[in-house]
Amino acid sequence: MAEGDEDLPRDAKIVKSLLKSMGVEDYEPRVIHQFLELWYRYVVDVLTDAQVYSEHAGKGAIDCDDVKLAIQSKVNFSFSQPPPREVLLELARSRNKIPLPRSITGPASIPLPPEQDTLISPNYQLAIPRRQSAQAAEETEEDDEAVDPAPSQEQKTDAPQHTPQRVSFPLVKRTK
Repeated sequence: MAEGDEDLPRDAKIVKSLLKSMGVEDYEPRVIHQFLELWYRYVVDVLTDAQVYSEHAGKGAIDCDDVKLAIQSKVNFSFSQPPPREVLLELARSRNKIPLPRSITGPASIPLPPEQDTLISPNYQLAIPRRQSAQAAEETEEDDEAVDPAPSQEQKTDAPQHTPQRVSFPLVKRTK
């Protein structure tokens, strides 16, 4: 064994021997710790599932069948077999029967799909704020002064309660 191997825990030595048996000679020391972390998480997950299965079966303790069931459920959940080649070919044939939409030519002669099929069309509306002239602003101020400070109840109900406002953001040009 190499120098410093006597300081390693038994599980780390097992991981090192597994790597060596697979022909992996050059690796960072952190790899051992990462494998141990993965190993411990997997064991905890399997034993937690086995405990749930054991409790569901009304057993007092976890047995070998519970652990096998937990491992099998992990394998079924984690790994799946691809569909057979024939199924994939049939799906491809049925999908390829549908023609692609006609393309439109973009600004640089790049063929693009129709506008309704693109994600680059604008999905917003800009509202340009109207600027009041100095004369209109003065008239507004004069009208505010001439208004009765205590309007009647009838005048209050005629005014709109809530006016929706548009929001606009200035566009900033980016230089590349």
